[in-house]
Amino acid sequence: MNNPFKYSNDNKLYHTLAYHNKSLGIKSQKAVIDAGLSCPNIDGKVSKGGCIFCDGSGGYFTNKNISIKEQLDREIERINKKTPEAKITAYFQSNSNTYCEYEKLKAMLNFCLEDERVSFISLGTRPDCIDKTNIKILSEVNKIKPITLELGLQSAKDETALIINRGYDYACFLNAVKLIKEEGIRLTIHLICGLPGETLEDMKNTAREIAKIKPHGVKIHLLHIIRGTKLHKMYEDGEYTPMEFDEYLEAAVSMLELLPAETVIERITGDGDKNKLIAPLWSRDKIRVLGSIDKLMAKRETFQSRLYLQE
Repeated sequence: MNNPFKYSNDNKLYHTLAYHNKSLGIKSQKAVIDAGLSCPNIDGKVSKGGCIFCDGSGGYFTNKNISIKEQLDREIERINKKTPEAKITAYFQSNSNTYCEYEKLKAMLNFCLEDERVSFISLGTRPDCIDKTNIKILSEVNKIKPITLELGLQSAKDETALIINRGYDYACFLNAVKLIKEEGIRLTIHLICGLPGETLEDMKNTAREIAKIKPHGVKIHLLHIIRGTKLHKMYEDGEYTPMEFDEYLEAAVSMLELLPAETVIERITGDGDKNKLIAPLWSRDKIRVLGSIDKLMAKRETFQSRLYLQE
């Protein structure tokens, strides 16, 4: 079929990050940095142990034992070997990167402002780590170098939040979104398919709720079972069954249909640490997953936003 989706210049029927960057005339790569911060759901302020799918490591792409500068140097060296013309995003990925003293946050951001190699800043964090003071700090920096805040929502269903030990409710998330949007900061939301107890309709309802917010970006992930997590124990005890391949395709496509066309789909399958991944093992083949999503959308003659605000 002819591609009916206007935010595409290839066979993709959803708004990819590659298309977004190309429309801006830039090539951008993320330099992943671990600032050595914790999370209120790990250190005991909210809970201990984190969400059931978290192994407490905060990620596996970085090395918190070296300085931020050295991490950035290594990442830029890695990026320049493949894409020397790329603009660099300093991506603070691990744990909650607004969960610190205000002076620490200022120091992290000032480092990015002072380094001429950094064009953009992205911080992964939690809604309960956004307040009126740190959002003002972020807002001032955003006027100089663009910032993206990435919020890990996973699901809009509060019952699911309790099961996964997320530590905050949907109302808390909406309050953080309000603060972020008031300051004009770019917002990306993380969603997870296959959470314990969730049906396809639950996942679609999360997409409907997110569509109302009209975020700049969305990352859709598959729930991975990582060795040593609470979810791993649930899996071993027969209390959780991971998604099958076709189930994930159905969920991802169904969610895309409900999201606004303007929202950039920054990821549609996640990376599980291959050294710790227990299941589902089919998720290792990202090319197959991505290609199968394309094929299913083409077969259905559907596209991102086809059902947006139509249900």
